[in-house]
Amino acid sequence: MSDDILTIGDLPDLKHIPNGDRVVPTFSEAEMQGRLDRLRSVMAERGIDAALFTSIHNVAYYSDFIYCAFGRPYGLVVTQDASTTISANIDGGQPWRRSFGENVVFTDWRRDNYVRAVRSLVPAGGRLGIEHDHLNLQMLGKLKAALEGTEFVDVAESCMRLRMIKSDEEIALITESARIGDVGGAACVEAIAEGVPEHEVALHSTQAMVREVARSFPHAELMDTWTWFQSGINTDGAHNPVTSKRIERGDILSLNCFPMIAGYYTALERTLFCEEASDEHLRIWEVNCAVHDAGKELLVPGAVCGEVARELNEIYAEHDLLKYRTFGYGHSFGVLCHYYGREAGLELREDIETVLEPNMVVSMEPMLTLPEGLPGAGGYREHDILVITGDGSRNITGFPYGPEHNIIRKG
Repeated sequence: MSDDILTIGDLPDLKHIPNGDRVVPTFSEAEMQGRLDRLRSVMAERGIDAALFTSIHNVAYYSDFIYCAFGRPYGLVVTQDASTTISANIDGGQPWRRSFGENVVFTDWRRDNYVRAVRSLVPAGGRLGIEHDHLNLQMLGKLKAALEGTEFVDVAESCMRLRMIKSDEEIALITESARIGDVGGAACVEAIAEGVPEHEVALHSTQAMVREVARSFPHAELMDTWTWFQSGINTDGAHNPVTSKRIERGDILSLNCFPMIAGYYTALERTLFCEEASDEHLRIWEVNCAVHDAGKELLVPGAVCGEVARELNEIYAEHDLLKYRTFGYGHSFGVLCHYYGREAGLELREDIETVLEPNMVVSMEPMLTLPEGLPGAGGYREHDILVITGDGSRNITGFPYGPEHNIIRKG
């Protein structure tokens, strides 16, 4: 790292804040070094001198630091010799304590000190890797003006492919997180009753998960764990926010628990009913559970994502329900959240031709939505997480599903 810290008057543009001691990291040094080694191999193959990551997911994946932007830019610069996070002065020494590698801080004393931080870390000229799917046009223009003679190339796709194969340490964390999702699901069921508002169910679940994350990962920052709990018409979308609507008898319910650990997302999603379900609701629910069961059997090494989707479509079509399918049948897990991240190359959709490999982690989550006014109206979704193994897959979700288990009766 350059020691040439620019200043205006007595106020620095850039500085270092090694405040306190480094925290206990999420992953081992060998794990983090392995990630950087694989990245540097890709960089060498493509003749890339440095990579500038600006997304939360890639910064976190390669440094173990999850930034909170709040309108400011953040980043991570990786060269063949160094790895340095770029953070704002408002965060003090926390980014340094959390970063695997070095950290440089930019201040607010002059406009575009972030760009000066990048320029202090990136070799002049050469080829710079950036994320085309994240870096905005305004910042790209500023960087091009500051780094004359530099060729900007996309590394987002290459890095996504690297992230899709999980290490043993990642799988261990994801497995434990899935267990905590089951804890949240049990808390949801505990709170469900006729007349209870959605937000009270969600709060009860989220509190249970946060406490369990704190107990199981005492050195982790506690951030972003949440629950979406939906009832009645609010179940029609997978990502509909919690409201103050009160649960009614016969309501279709959707439980969505999301424990977050060091930026790693897992999910538990289940269809439930309050006290009773109509015959048509039961029929549609059972079809969706049958698709869920069939889908899990298809998640094995060598399976093609698009072919899995097309085969499951046939089951829906047999019951004249395909037109009510809402989205793809599942997706990859790792560093992602409702705020950031996506491994779009590993989604169970007809247009994805990725072949499943051992150590990929993928969900099976079929969803149907029938609009209000139709018999059986509402959104139905079951969600399990599976780790692809050498000869099949391992389901790490334990919460039960289907009519036998999830008609919640409190009367």
